Amino acid sequence: MHSRFDTRTAIVLPGTGSDARFAADAFSAAFDSVGLTTIAVEPDPADVIESYLSALDEAADRHGRLVVAGISLGAAVAVRWATDHASNTAALALALPAWTGDPAGSPAALSAEFTARSLREQGLDSVTAAMAASSPPWLARTLQRSWAAQWPDLPDALDEAARHHSLGLDELARIQLPAVVVGAVDDAVHPIEVARQWARALPNCALRTVTLDGIGSDPGCLGRAAVDGLDQRSAQPPSC
Repeated sequence: MHSRFDTRTAIVLPGTGSDARFAADAFSAAFDSVGLTTIAVEPDPADVIESYLSALDEAADRHGRLVVAGISLGAAVAVRWATDHASNTAALALALPAWTGDPAGSPAALSAEFTARSLREQGLDSVTAAMAASSPPWLARTLQRSWAAQWPDLPDALDEAARHHSLGLDELARIQLPAVVVGAVDDAVHPIEVARQWARALPNCALRTVTLDGIGSDPGCLGRAAVDGLDQRSAQPPSC
């Protein structure tokens, strides 16, 4: 058992339009290295947030305390759940937060709304092809898989994410749990300044950074950065 955690279980919530496979690729190896078994949640595109909350409740009922992790929308849901379930939360690992508070006007919300509208107007095949042509190969492969699995509910899932009100800075400041925020320094959709805001607001939090190329080469760099930030033992954070 790793001395940092009072649990053997971690749960990871994917980002908007993503899936449990990517969440597991990002976190399971790093969590396993510190004695944690990872539950990667498969979102229900017909009701994404409720499916995440149900999975968190069920995991807490079964396992007790959890390391709660999330990516993008998953990070926002994870930290909100933890505010109401602090006794069941051993630590928070929050990757690529997309906005603070109101989503209106944020790059991630605008992207989700645009994609949802395009999917309704043009269909899955056309929008997926356009996405693949303009995205890094690793991201295209991931979203081609997850979007196909979430069709035809995907547009509704994207709209649901774009409306989700994240915690504000004052709410984050009241969370005393051990936490790490992992931001990508070159991600326009998940601005690094949002990650910095969250890390500054959370009282017991470390900030770690990665790059999109690093995630593409090895999604597990997200998990390694998260574990490093929670561990606080390493003088130098791992690069990816």
